[in-house]
Amino acid sequence: MTIVKLSESGQKQGLATAVRVLETEAKALQELSAFLNDSFLQAVEMIFTAEGRVVVTGMGKSGHVGKKIAATLASTGTPAFFVHPAETSHGDMGMIVRGDIVLALSNSGEAKELNDLIEYTRRFAIPLIGITSRPDSTLATRADIALMLPPCPEACPNGLAPTTSTTLTMAMGDALAVTLLEKKGFTEKDFKVFHPGGKLGQQLMKVSEIMHKGEQLPVASENIPVSEAIDIITKKGFGCIGLTDKNGLLTGIITDGDIRRKLSADILTKTAKDIMTSGPKTASPDTLVAEAMAVMNDLKNAFRRITCLLVVDAAGKPVGLLHIHDCLRAGFA
Repeated sequence: MTIVKLSESGQKQGLATAVRVLETEAKALQELSAFLNDSFLQAVEMIFTAEGRVVVTGMGKSGHVGKKIAATLASTGTPAFFVHPAETSHGDMGMIVRGDIVLALSNSGEAKELNDLIEYTRRFAIPLIGITSRPDSTLATRADIALMLPPCPEACPNGLAPTTSTTLTMAMGDALAVTLLEKKGFTEKDFKVFHPGGKLGQQLMKVSEIMHKGEQLPVASENIPVSEAIDIITKKGFGCIGLTDKNGLLTGIITDGDIRRKLSADILTKTAKDIMTSGPKTASPDTLVAEAMAVMNDLKNAFRRITCLLVVDAAGKPVGLLHIHDCLRAGFA
């Protein structure tokens, strides 16, 4: 592939154009934030109390934006899907039922492909929310709630290509989704349910999901002989053992490295407590795996990085063990 190198003046002109586009759209977003009114809150309440789903629709560039808005709503706890307005006139209208809410997008508010759908919502009393920039348009006047976009110029020098208007529409959709998210009390745990795969699901994975527990745990009393501790380390296969006091609280850990460092002629006459490392690093079951890995890979202690992390409950009792290999198998590098 041949890369055309621009002249210095061409580079400056290109950057100036890009900056102008971004500044135009940034200014429009600021105007949008000041443009919001009670209609926005009414739309949020209408969606929040709806028994059905949010049916997002739009034609052309508004349709592409609508698909993103529907996906954002669905992934943040508000059931939603996109329907093509032209297809609704040929059978897809049956996808919209009582209890649903239609969210229609049209900058001009006059997309003719929306007409049949608008009539359908009026005939069957299906709530209609419109996002448009023209208060006198068909969409704005016939919708139950009209979310108005400020009259801002497109970033296109000809004022034709949907640029600023699509940015504003998408931002309005994000504002609806996040406001609803907070109103629903949507948590990280809920987010994980809707994002089990991919990078986002991985980022929200908790230690409790991949830790070893129950009979797999290498845990014993701090008063056992070192020989018994070595036997447990060997049988469990994690290269360490967690040690507890009489109340079952974690007090220390012995690793393969500890045994090598403290190897002596009389080591087998000692108790585990005599050679253990007190106050080991731990994690809670709700700790994110990414955070647990950061503890194990502590760059401040490059010579004492650990491959296992004991997991303790709120009282300090060991309930699990996380090994670095578990993290790697889960996709953490």
